Amino acid sequence: MIDIERLGAWLDEQGLAGKGEPIEHRFISGGAQNEIYEIKRGELHAALRIPPAKAPEARDKGIIREWRIIEALDDTDVPHTDAVAVCADTAVLGRAFYLMGFVDGWSPMGLKDKVWPDPYTTDIEAKRGLAYQLTEGIALLGNVDWQAKGLSGLGRPDGFHERQVARWTSFYEKTGGRALPGYNEARAWLESHSPLDFVPGLMHGDYQFANVMFENGAPARLAAIVDWEMGTVGDPKLDLAWMLRGWPEDTQAREAATSNYVDLRYMPTPSELLAHYSEVSGRQVDDIDYYTILAAWKLGVVLEQGFQRAGDDEKLQSFGKIIPDLFKQAAELAETTTYGS
Repeated sequence: MIDIERLGAWLDEQGLAGKGEPIEHRFISGGAQNEIYEIKRGELHAALRIPPAKAPEARDKGIIREWRIIEALDDTDVPHTDAVAVCADTAVLGRAFYLMGFVDGWSPMGLKDKVWPDPYTTDIEAKRGLAYQLTEGIALLGNVDWQAKGLSGLGRPDGFHERQVARWTSFYEKTGGRALPGYNEARAWLESHSPLDFVPGLMHGDYQFANVMFENGAPARLAAIVDWEMGTVGDPKLDLAWMLRGWPEDTQAREAATSNYVDLRYMPTPSELLAHYSEVSGRQVDDIDYYTILAAWKLGVVLEQGFQRAGDDEKLQSFGKIIPDLFKQAAELAETTTYGS
């Protein structure tokens, strides 16, 4: 729990609304990396994001990194939370933290049994709008002028793709990754191919329905992109491929309702979403197969890292069955794609 008395004193020093008034607060969510609290004080209504006490010290730097991105998104057309205030002084609450505007909306991660809120359960066009809004958010993000927004140094766009395979191969080997079919085949393909073009841009790093919020009601409107732990400057089209992982080609099929952690039945097809992304972002998507292979292969490596340190953790243990399929998918697409041939 956070120390409300110390938080109140710090809020007073920042000159924020509600000075001297009592603080209402509640825990919203949290895990090993971050905790989020709702804060109300007079006219101040914010969400406080802070690492838990036992999180690695590096998370304090990560919080400041997240803040840089949120602050940079102010005055852009990217749906985002407002940047309210940041505290790098760990003496205040024991960890670095920041306040962002509280979003009055809903998260797809809060769905029960994959049931979308009304009217998205019955109105197919409204439901399709959720996917188009998700796609539009990442298209707008990639077009932010990150240099003008002071985000130079956030990532290393120079040589971004040249580093990808070597970097993730190193991670895989260091964690004692298993010899799984498809891993080497996909890696070899990636080593010998590259995108048609590379226009550096702001990336989320884990872009999907789980990390956005929508405004209440219809039509679908993206309220904010959230959870910036993996944010960097790199290739935005990798975010696009990440978003489309597991998206069924046939969204009319019954399986589309169960093939993902959200119900994708009657959603737009991947081709429709690619066209929308290209229209909004102005970027070509003819080389999407490269990014799809990279995304699946990279996710396999990421999950294998967790699996190798699973111990008694059932969630990490469950990755063991998913990883072979990811490498298989990446290798099969590498073998069948006409891109780069």
